[in-house]
Amino acid sequence: MIPAFAGTPSGVRVLVATKPVDFRKGMGGLAALVKDHLLKDPYSGVVYVFRAKRADRVKMIWWDGTGLWLLAKTLEQGGFSWPRVQDGVMRLTPAQLAALLEGLDWRRVQRTARTRAPEATA
Repeated sequence: MIPAFAGTPSGVRVLVATKPVDFRKGMGGLAALVKDHLLKDPYSGVVYVFRAKRADRVKMIWWDGTGLWLLAKTLEQGGFSWPRVQDGVMRLTPAQLAALLEGLDWRRVQRTARTRAPEATA
């Protein structure tokens, strides 16, 4: 769960724009980037993550069904562990996003095998 997005469902899709963007952009400018450059719908309920040229900054936008959220964070020390810079997007799990936002290496977060629901016994 993303702490700043308290209402975010745990199964939300997360897409990271791997190329740095102009961090003077607000939520409207980032939503336009999602639509025009990533060719995605910024109002689909997907969390879109953006990086600055400096590795210590992140911005995210998310439509929760009632409005558009904007979250920005700058690390005091160190930098975020970003994927290599290229055009396009990559998908993260909500757990990987939480690790990224904490300044941890999101690549070390592994998806666990799904457990089966217990079966009733007679």
